[in-house]
Order: sequence, then C-alpha cells, then structure tokens
Amino acid sequence: MGKSEDVVVVGAGVVGLACALALLESGRSVRVIDAGRVGGGSSHGNCGTITPSHAPPLAAPGMVAHALRMMLTPDAPLYVRPRLDPVLWQWMWRFARRCNRRDWEASARAKFTLLDDSRRRLAGWIGQYALDCEFSESGEDYVFRDPRVFEREQHDLHLLRELGIDVEVLDGAAYEATEPALKPGVAGAIRFSGDAALRPDRYVAELARAVVERGGTVVEHDALQSLRPADDGIELDSGTGRQRARDVVIASGAWSPRLANVIGLPWLRRAMQPGKGYSTTWSAPPLVPKRPLVLRERSVCVTAWGSAFRLGSTMEFSGFDETLNQRRLGALERGAAEYLHHPVGTELRERWFGWRPMSCDDIPIIGRAPGHSHLWLATGHGMMGVGMSAGTGQLLADLLSERTPSVDPAPFSPSRFA
Repeated sequence: MGKSEDVVVVGAGVVGLACALALLESGRSVRVIDAGRVGGGSSHGNCGTITPSHAPPLAAPGMVAHALRMMLTPDAPLYVRPRLDPVLWQWMWRFARRCNRRDWEASARAKFTLLDDSRRRLAGWIGQYALDCEFSESGEDYVFRDPRVFEREQHDLHLLRELGIDVEVLDGAAYEATEPALKPGVAGAIRFSGDAALRPDRYVAELARAVVERGGTVVEHDALQSLRPADDGIELDSGTGRQRARDVVIASGAWSPRLANVIGLPWLRRAMQPGKGYSTTWSAPPLVPKRPLVLRERSVCVTAWGSAFRLGSTMEFSGFDETLNQRRLGALERGAAEYLHHPVGTELRERWFGWRPMSCDDIPIIGRAPGHSHLWLATGHGMMGVGMSAGTGQLLADLLSERTPSVDPAPFSPSRFA
C-alpha cells in the first residue's frame, strides 16, 4: 500500500507551506510534495508587498472595455493575447459578469477579511518562527503623475476607509519634498500606512525551514500523478510512489487547473486561469524610495530591500506560455523611468516571469472540495498569495480541525463554482 500520512499538501509555494505550518501547529503531521522546487512558482519573483489596501478586485466596473482596448497593446499592464481558447473565454465571460459595483464591493470585502487577518498574523509569525525575510512594516504609496487619474482614484477610497484601512491623500509638491527618489511632476500620492513588505523568496524558504523544524516533510520534484478516495482518507500516487493520507490539500497555485482531472474536480479548469506576471531584480540604485511604491498610471510596483531592488507587476493572459517577453519586461523599466531618478541599479540580478492563480471572481478558493470528504483546496489567490498566506494557512487548518475560524469561510468556499 505504500506510506501512510496524516496530511499531504500538494504545492510547496507560499500558500502550501503556510498551510503546512498552521496544520503542524494544530497537531497534525504533514508531508508537502511539489512537482518542482520550493517556491518555484509565483511565490518567487513578486514584489513582496503585504497589502490589505489591495482588497478591491481586478473585476471592476469598466474593466472589460479597458481589457479589450489593451488587446491592441502587447506591453500594456493588462494584456489578453487574442487566441481561440474556449476555456479562457468562458472564464472571461464569468469574470465580465463580476465587473459591476455590487460584486466589486462584495469581492473587496471578502478579500479584505483575509488580507487583514493575514497581515496581522504574519507579524506574529515573523517573531514566533524567527523568519529572516527582510520584513518591514513600511506602508505603501500609490504615486500619480496625471491629476485626472489621481482625482479619479480617490472616488473609491471611502470603501477602504469603511473597511478600516488607514488612507492618507498627499499633495504632489509636498510628497516630492519628502521622497527624493522621485522626479518632479508628481500630481499626488495615496499612502496606506498599514501595509508591509518582505522579500518573498526568502519568506518561502524560511517557511519551509519552519515546517521541517517542526517535524514536517518537504519533498521537491515529486509530482502528483493520481488521487482517489479510500476508506476514511485518500490514496494518491506521486513520483515517489503510492501513499495514503487522511487528508489532502491542493495548494498548487496556477497549476491547480492542470490537476483538475487528476483530482476529480473538472470545474476547476473553468474557475481559474494563469495570469502571467513579470519582474526585474537589480542591485540597489544610488537613490531608492523610502517605502514600496505603485507607479499608478503604469501599474509598476517598486520594492527596495537591503539586498535588492525590484520592479514588478503586469497581468498577461496567455495561457502557460513560457516566453520571457522582453517587451513586457522593458515596459516595467520604461514605466519606472518616468517616475524615478534611478529606475534600475547597476547590476541586473534576475529577469523573471510567473503565473498567478486567477479565479474568475478574484476571491481565493479555500475549503473542502465539494463531494469529497478528505480533499481540500487552498488556491486561486491571484496576485495576493504572499499577502494572504498566513491567513489562508490558519483558515485551512481551522476548517480541517473543525474549529470556528477567525475569518468567515463562506466567501471562499469551493462550492460556489462546483
């Protein structure tokens, strides 16, 4: 029959490892398997911001028209590559139906509960597990050069304030005086003092260390091959052989739809799409911003750690295309050059892309898989996997342990898609 496990977590990215750590603290024993390496997906190259301020979803009023216009601009921040892909267009149709004010607000409220819980919980994890990942309670600023865009984006701040997010609107000239890294011409800025930042690759590596130190097992290059219900548990086959588990957690990020048939959840292919993001990492330039920035008109995120300087973001729907698109990478640096005196450092460390797991309502999929007693999902976090990791881990552990979670699990239930 092979090995017998308590919980097997499929996916050694930021969400899978956070789930494993929370489960270990709940008294469960855990084995984590991954088809690749620890943190080899979108956990690696994002900008590492921890942002309850980013609760509003991508599915916003007017987004459909905006996305259609951007199809003619291959280096636009949001790009849908024109192609015949029925699954993509079915996903797009479901996404488009969410682009209204009512659903936008509902998604924002749901996302905020998890982002806020995770932000608070993460600060505790950093100390409890001695996670060495350059964590900083830095806040984050949105910076604008176009007065019209600056004014328009203030219209929705009332919702963020209602949720309890600390929001400050700053005059452009006054902001320039305090942030010498920026070129003249700032129209204004919006500051979110409650946000934070860390270096994501180091955070994931530290989570893996904490899991192993607490008795968990992490196995790289061990792909899930099949899965089926068994008496009071699940039987699965992977690269290391057959094993039996009491519970299995699918936390495989953007690869989750590719496992849909393997795990017996065909609806998952229609609920999620890979959203390709890019980043470039440099040595620190002579002058770096004091806190993480979003250069709003160009949708470029700027994060400076003591060890590196990163430009990131963009959203490209091109399936699992493995091309490192130089034009889209260049758009990050061109956008940064409009705002920053020193948009890059002297030494290029890495050019990167990764696939984000985008659900069609931009809300994570967390909970028991419909029709399965021992199969659980923790996926679909979109651009917020790092920021939602600690809260997701605890929510999943609470659900498995049949405890009342601190976050209402209803908005995240997989049953909304099945």
